[in-house]
Amino acid sequence: MDNALLSLQGITKVFPGVRALSEVALELYSGEVTALVGENGAGKSTLVKVLTGIHSPDGGQILLDGKTVKFANPHDAASAGITAIHQETVLFDDLSVAENIFIGHAPRGRFGLIDRGAMRREAAVLLEKVGARIDPSTRLRNLGIASKHQVAIARALSIDARIVIMDEPTAALSQQEIEELYALVETLKRDGKAILFISHKFDEIFRIADRYTVFRDGEFVGRGRIKETDSASLVRMMVGRDVEGVFPPRTSEIGEPVVEVSGYAHPTEFDDLSFTLCRGEILGFYGLVGAGRSELMQSLFGMTRPSSGVLVIDGVTVTSSSPADAIAAGLVYVPEDRGGQGAITGLPIFRNVSLPSLSAVSHEGIRGGFVSMAKEFALTQKYVSRLELKASALDQQVGQLSGGNQQKVVIAKWLATQPKVIILDEPTKGIDIGSKAAVHAFMRELAAEGLAVIMVSSEIPEVLGMSDRIFVMRAGRKVAEYDRDSATPELLVRAAAGIDGSAQAA
Repeated sequence: MDNALLSLQGITKVFPGVRALSEVALELYSGEVTALVGENGAGKSTLVKVLTGIHSPDGGQILLDGKTVKFANPHDAASAGITAIHQETVLFDDLSVAENIFIGHAPRGRFGLIDRGAMRREAAVLLEKVGARIDPSTRLRNLGIASKHQVAIARALSIDARIVIMDEPTAALSQQEIEELYALVETLKRDGKAILFISHKFDEIFRIADRYTVFRDGEFVGRGRIKETDSASLVRMMVGRDVEGVFPPRTSEIGEPVVEVSGYAHPTEFDDLSFTLCRGEILGFYGLVGAGRSELMQSLFGMTRPSSGVLVIDGVTVTSSSPADAIAAGLVYVPEDRGGQGAITGLPIFRNVSLPSLSAVSHEGIRGGFVSMAKEFALTQKYVSRLELKASALDQQVGQLSGGNQQKVVIAKWLATQPKVIILDEPTKGIDIGSKAAVHAFMRELAAEGLAVIMVSSEIPEVLGMSDRIFVMRAGRKVAEYDRDSATPELLVRAAAGIDGSAQAA
């Protein structure tokens, strides 16, 4: 602790009705990666906001180089050499790569004007250092998520950051991009940067972290060196209990087909896809990044139009020209991007849940057409209780919730429409192990109640543990299908990567 570059001691942060942090501690060391581990709602995001000057702590102190510091705003934190790279990069799509890297501290020439030539040259040097083959003049909106992460890291280097915070940086990256990020982390370590790494993926934590710190319910639980612990110990510290099995047993009886998709195609995303889905069944979709799984689900939900194909639900052909058509037919979609597509984060929980069900929460008779807040609250309470949502109140803004609880709001919103078919696209992406177990248990409950469930997942244990059948896609096409008893991790990976060179089927 005496050699820590940054030390947080007794940090407390209180919001109305919520004690987000209670006397927590954290140390970061030059040239080392410290993993911050905890369930959603453990206080990790609040701590990052304290470190980056977004929130001022209500108690405790921050020591940098052994001296007490205070960050009144993000500029103070950046001036002290602290930068954060988030799961969803906080950059500006309409600016160039160079402008994003140097925004707020661009090189200047005569008369104090920005020297754009120097800015592009210096940006090129930084991009090369992080291994990014990107033209500094490119508009940021033209880049993929992995490239945007590289730009964010180049920005960190441009301000000579001493402390780099990485918050779920691999959540939307392919395996190759993840390997490139690992290499970049090693470069930052050699440069003496202190790195705070936040991830729910234990394989990542044990691969790149040197130390760990565990939070639970806003409190500090423990810390140590990664080589001196194991995943089971970390899980016990995170959740206060052993998490065995994780995946609940199948309790539902699979009934008759409820969904039939035949010949579904899109000009650029997928081609000639056909499958059936039965009542009480969980059908898993697996594939690598770019396989076309999410694009297929969005088309089924009416977000995009297929060029050909037929969708039949309960014997009725559905023309999903819009999400409203799909919802009316009994099909709903929980998207991967819960913040951008799944919820309106600026609205309270009860407004989000009731939004697709306004007719059910409106006054009848002479007051028809007016929404009843009492009905909204009753509808919301019914579904969020089943999902064990953690919130201070039903009128709390969704944006103030943890990732796992935001996901529960999105699921509750669609369940309130009483669907026949629910599509869950990466339902546990970016949420902690405790919330994952709750979502998995609830999925099993839905299937047992007779819902037909489609689950898109990139996590092989989840696909194998939750699916009754597994549909594997590659480059927009079906390449394999397995039942739960015949599927193995090796088979899924080989099919998704095209290693065998031919389709396989159970």
